Amino acid sequence: MTHPLSQPQPAGAASQPISPAAGAAEAARLDDAIAAAPDLVARLRLIADHVPGRVAFSTSLGIEDQAVFAGIALAELPFDVFTLDTGRHFPETLETLSATEARYDRRIRIVFPDATEVEALVARDGIMGFRQAIENRKACCNVRKVHPLNKALAGADGWITGLRRDQSAGRAHVPFAEWDANLSLIKLNPIADWSLEALEAYVEANAVPVNPLHARGFPSIGCQPCTRAIHPGEDIRAGRWWWENEDGKECGLHNRPKAQDAAA
Repeated sequence: MTHPLSQPQPAGAASQPISPAAGAAEAARLDDAIAAAPDLVARLRLIADHVPGRVAFSTSLGIEDQAVFAGIALAELPFDVFTLDTGRHFPETLETLSATEARYDRRIRIVFPDATEVEALVARDGIMGFRQAIENRKACCNVRKVHPLNKALAGADGWITGLRRDQSAGRAHVPFAEWDANLSLIKLNPIADWSLEALEAYVEANAVPVNPLHARGFPSIGCQPCTRAIHPGEDIRAGRWWWENEDGKECGLHNRPKAQDAAA
């Protein structure tokens, strides 16, 4: 059974604070509506119509996010598009950023980590200290990714990502929309149900710029010191923090604890 969506917001409508209960209810309605939408552009337009205030899209410039950005650009939607520059990117990732801006004639806002935090981290753990302990690696991710993301999303009402269910076992149940209690916004995953084949077909059909590292065995691309090509048969995220044995490896951007778990 589907839920009726709230009325579309008029252009320029001011955002009103939303309660967790109302946010969760609206996310449930959007989850059903996005699932029923016929294509990516229709899904993105639903988001634009029904999420009040600022909607932000955080792009890693990987193939999933490139597809989502192509849809945003094709629909000419006024979302706040940004990327996190950790200071440790592959040169190919920066070239992809430049090519994408040129292809769509649209700037992508670059968000940097706090220099003081980075300096303190490196002074404590060393330039490659993230390989010495999982706690060090997570601290690095917090400083270079999580803290800048939180800053970039402050005041936003919606957060779009390129998460897909078949990216990893830990993402197998990603919804199209959910209430993020930690950030007090609706998190939206418009290509959650796409297979890799569907993703690649969309990218090819729409001439979307793609990071050349994908063709060299890098299905998931993060910071250069923390990412390697995968071997045949490996999980697509096996190349991230490969020296760790931890299951469901994440940097902290998409594995936030539920509000009730955080309070436990």
